[in-house]
Amino acid sequence: MNRSRALTQLTASSLVLSLPSLSLTLPAPALAAGSKAPVNVGLIYSKTGLLASYGAQYAEGFRIGLDYVTHGTGVVDGHKIVVTEHDDAGDPAKAVAAAKDLIGQGYKIIAGTTASGVALQLAPLAKENQVLFISGAAAADGITGNNRYTFRSGRQTYQDVATSAAIVGNMRGKSVLVFAQDSAFGQANAKAVEAVLRPEGASVSGLFVPLSANDFTPFAQKAKDAKADLVFVAWAGTTAAAMWRSLDDQGVFGVSKVVTGLDQRASYPTFAPVAAKLTFLSHYFYQGPKSKTNDYLVAALKKAGKAPDLFDPDGFVAAQMVAHAVAKTGGDDVNAMISALEGWSFEAPKGHQTIRAADHAMLQPMFVARLEDSNGSIEPKLIKVFSPQAVAPPIRPFK
Repeated sequence: MNRSRALTQLTASSLVLSLPSLSLTLPAPALAAGSKAPVNVGLIYSKTGLLASYGAQYAEGFRIGLDYVTHGTGVVDGHKIVVTEHDDAGDPAKAVAAAKDLIGQGYKIIAGTTASGVALQLAPLAKENQVLFISGAAAADGITGNNRYTFRSGRQTYQDVATSAAIVGNMRGKSVLVFAQDSAFGQANAKAVEAVLRPEGASVSGLFVPLSANDFTPFAQKAKDAKADLVFVAWAGTTAAAMWRSLDDQGVFGVSKVVTGLDQRASYPTFAPVAAKLTFLSHYFYQGPKSKTNDYLVAALKKAGKAPDLFDPDGFVAAQMVAHAVAKTGGDDVNAMISALEGWSFEAPKGHQTIRAADHAMLQPMFVARLEDSNGSIEPKLIKVFSPQAVAPPIRPFK
């Protein structure tokens, strides 16, 4: 079975982007702040810990997105959006404790979660307490379809792997090694690679590296010894530079084609020695999308002397979702907010996106890029854009 056939065999409803409901208008700001009851939003994310840089991008994007949808007022249809932030440090126990505290105070909207392991703990808590949960940068496929109370503002692992499959071409009879961290993120990537590439005739195996590892040489040697046709690298956090150096030093690029996701901007220089050997699937880089929403995000950060990073759009979209839910319902009826978000199509920084009603998958475009020298710095160059339909995950019914 070739890739195009494998993907088209997904149910039609999972691949169709519902354009009739497309809405590019912004929620109307209130006439005056505080004219109606405020809406409290709890933002739980990694301010500290291994994924702190991703958390900072998410929170930054949320603030800019809220500014965008409220025209700088922080008010949606008369309701002041009051945001309370909590640091989970990537620890599910801390996140659950923070969420319980917020829910106990009457919060009906929880957003954030940078780590997949955290999101997978908060999703059932949202269902149990009947609050709206909008997961952030966490990519685990299990977040989609988890329950009616759980949404996501970012992409999921299946979309990464589907993009990778489209990059590498015919995989029948080929061997694939998933080189990943031993974490919820890494395990989810391995499962997604199997789900996408095994039906195409590829054999898939995994090599998982403990999160505590600092010396990657033995793992890189095992990757080389595997002599896989394709090595799919799934990595996040501050140890990426050492990992790539080990793969290069042990000669992995000489025996296998290596594909990976384009990481945050700070990681670009770490790819310099191997950039020419890599093709990158990309969730987001600011030069890729062409949308007015992305232009706003770029301009807002340019004023601060910065550029948008990998997970700024996830926070931005979360703010768009919160504003839409509040504008349609007043923010006090969770079931009504769920109905308002289901099937909603809108312009996000990445382009047109749709929240699939059947399982709350976020249908969105994905990108392919290469890293090249640009006036003395390493920057991504857009190679191709895949439509939301082309990389849509199969429907995952609610539990």
